[in-house]
Amino acid sequence: MSDVDAAAPAVRPPGLVKRRVVLAWGLWDWGSSAFNAVITSFVFGPYVVRGVVGDARPGGLTANTWLGISGFVAGLLVALIAPITGQRSDASGHRRRNLAIWTAFVVATMLGLFSVRNEPSYLWIALVLLAAGTVFQEFAGVSYNAMLPQISTKETLGRVSGFGWSMGYFGGIFLLLICYVGFIAPDVGWFGVTSAGGLNIRTVAVFSAAWFAVFALPVLFAVPELPAGPRSRRVSIPASYRLLVSDVRRLYATDRNAVFFLVASALYRDGLAAVFTFGAILAVSVYGMAQSTVLIFGVVANVVAALGALTMGAVEDRIGPKRVILISLVGLLFSCTVLLFASGTTMFWVFGLLLCLWVGPAQASSRSFLARVAPPGREGEMFGLYATTGRAASFLAPGLFALFSGLFSDRIGIVGIALVLLAGALALSRVVPPASSRGLRDGPREPPTIG
Repeated sequence: MSDVDAAAPAVRPPGLVKRRVVLAWGLWDWGSSAFNAVITSFVFGPYVVRGVVGDARPGGLTANTWLGISGFVAGLLVALIAPITGQRSDASGHRRRNLAIWTAFVVATMLGLFSVRNEPSYLWIALVLLAAGTVFQEFAGVSYNAMLPQISTKETLGRVSGFGWSMGYFGGIFLLLICYVGFIAPDVGWFGVTSAGGLNIRTVAVFSAAWFAVFALPVLFAVPELPAGPRSRRVSIPASYRLLVSDVRRLYATDRNAVFFLVASALYRDGLAAVFTFGAILAVSVYGMAQSTVLIFGVVANVVAALGALTMGAVEDRIGPKRVILISLVGLLFSCTVLLFASGTTMFWVFGLLLCLWVGPAQASSRSFLARVAPPGREGEMFGLYATTGRAASFLAPGLFALFSGLFSDRIGIVGIALVLLAGALALSRVVPPASSRGLRDGPREPPTIG
């Protein structure tokens, strides 16, 4: 057995998947929506644009451009550091400990956002905290995703993964509704909170931090640490990068098509993330949607994305995941093109939700595609590289959005996101799916159960 195989997370044998462990794992995804849905997408991001900066242009740039720059810097840090964080946690046997540390750092940055008042001078604090939270969230995600083979079998890996994905969507919906009813919609919210000084939005950040902290706890008790990996994998940081390069070269030599898929998916997944990151911000700054309405849009957007994933998941069994992903990317590009020329809140509601409809299927089918592409016995390695390549490209869409919005206007920033999606679609079109992914597998079989 090679060092790579020995270091890959072990997949549990059939029959040992426990519901309580899967639920505990999925609750982290439920809780992490506090940062993804509330902080970066539908509440605090728009608050920075309208409440903190407003019509001011700090440094001659709009708030959207500054947020794009912040996302670019965060993505660059993630790309430079994240590829070895999962590798080192596996080698040392500290995956759960690392998840706890990075999650705690995310919660700390969310608590820090309470200091961001609705004045332009607080933009810099917001940018630093949002960038730091993004980096910590991505590092936490590396350890979290690496746990998937631990809590599932080969027969239930996709099902368990889909459960976690849906928990993230529905956790975001539930939390957004609570925040809207408790702090944003009423003139005087819970605990006597008002909008003076942006207090209601700042309190949402604290409430969301507590939400994440509570729901992140179960996985830390339910999923055990794995034994440390081979001694040859426990190396210095510079050696970790050399080891990573060696692993990628070995995969390229043995399964070049899988590497092409990893590269293609890294591109379009960055574009998918940007749709949610910048969509709500553009709704406020370009299409005139009220900040309180953006939260409702976020709830509906999550529902639409979840329904899209469920519906196209059934279609995928007949036409294969590659076609589902390509159809979704074409739908996303069409919606981006229309929004580039459209105006008004009605048009954004229609085509913004159409964007979200295609995000869910593209995300879900990408994970399914990888499960089919992964060589038998190397699924853990492939899922680790899937996370790594996704992080490595995570600065492209924010950087291009910042470039186009800075040179032209916030609306033209959409072009940057569309270019990343287009590049991913073109790269994916050249990937040859294995025979088993061009439709149903070699024959029907009884669905696995989670006992």
